[in-house]
Amino acid sequence: MRRLTKKKALHLVKGLDAFPKVPDSYVETTASGGTVSLMAFTFMLILAFLEFFVYRETWMHYEYEVDKDFKSKLRLNVDITVAMKCQYIGADVLDLAETMVASDGLNYEPVNFELSPQQRFWHMTLQHIQERLREEHSLQHVLFKSLMKDSPSSLPPREDHPSAPQAACRIHGHLYVNKVAGNFHITVGKAIPHPRGHAHLAALVSHDSYNFSHRIDHLSFGEKLHGTINPLDGTEKISPDHNHMFQYFITIVPTKLNTYQIAADTHQYSVTERERPINHAAGSHGVSGIFMKYDISSLMVRVTEQHMPFWKFLVRLCGIVGGIFSTTGMLHGMMGFLLDVLCCHFQLGLYRLKEDPLLDQHAGKDNVIPAVGPSPLPNTHAPSSPLVLEESVS
Repeated sequence: MRRLTKKKALHLVKGLDAFPKVPDSYVETTASGGTVSLMAFTFMLILAFLEFFVYRETWMHYEYEVDKDFKSKLRLNVDITVAMKCQYIGADVLDLAETMVASDGLNYEPVNFELSPQQRFWHMTLQHIQERLREEHSLQHVLFKSLMKDSPSSLPPREDHPSAPQAACRIHGHLYVNKVAGNFHITVGKAIPHPRGHAHLAALVSHDSYNFSHRIDHLSFGEKLHGTINPLDGTEKISPDHNHMFQYFITIVPTKLNTYQIAADTHQYSVTERERPINHAAGSHGVSGIFMKYDISSLMVRVTEQHMPFWKFLVRLCGIVGGIFSTTGMLHGMMGFLLDVLCCHFQLGLYRLKEDPLLDQHAGKDNVIPAVGPSPLPNTHAPSSPLVLEESVS
């Protein structure tokens, strides 16, 4: 009983077979079919190879959400060279809450404002990259993914030793400020604390020594990432006169970066520039210096590097294999059908051409009139059969 049940079950399973096996004696192979199969396999390998590169390719996914972190401090990274002596200028931050942040984390280094050939080449390369970034915003994806590990993120050291006096000042380092709108500025005189406001001790500096020509080698907010390029990196401004004001209006966007190389909390920013001379007689009032007024966006951007899932890669491969098999099979069948139709018509035409003379000859034979004459009489004396002869003899 169990054997019968197993046989019935096996017979039922065999009946559900969607891939019936055809005996080899029923299979006919042709040269055209082999050629099409070879082309199909080649095309299949090429597409599968290209699909593998598509699977390895990654892209950046952007998500936007409200930034709920207002208690933490914001790091400000600075590397600016001003064409004035260090004892004549001062840098600090004054935020919207009238809180002055001292420049204890900044270093003042006397340098030459003119760059060496190697430094100038680095600076020109950085400016060229900035131009491409302004034209093609998609390059920011490349910067996020690669972080330009092979490129230096700061000005390279000077390879020569000029004899000219060091009349410029390089201000570099970092500060921690509150996450509110503020103003980072570099102006004449050192900053002094004042209970009623903010002041710089500029009375002892002559106006003829004012020169706020500057070069921004690096300016970023948040965690400093090696290889990233910010909008103000490589900016160089030359002051046409002594009393001149340079203003940068910066909008900071908190950014959480998560790629296959790094995960960091940093900040992107956009900037607009404005500059004007200070001439009180002409109605252009203000203070000479470099002013960077920043504001922090309430939205946060989450940037994640993603790539194609493995199951999707397998589905696409199956689609490639099945699609090529089905398409080449249909094309081969259609071509064979067309060739058979054309060949059959051609052979039928040749057969008719060969058959026409034979039909004419046969028709000629049928039309011949036989000669008219006396028909031979039957032999009545011949015995009809041996049996009849025996009866007559007896």
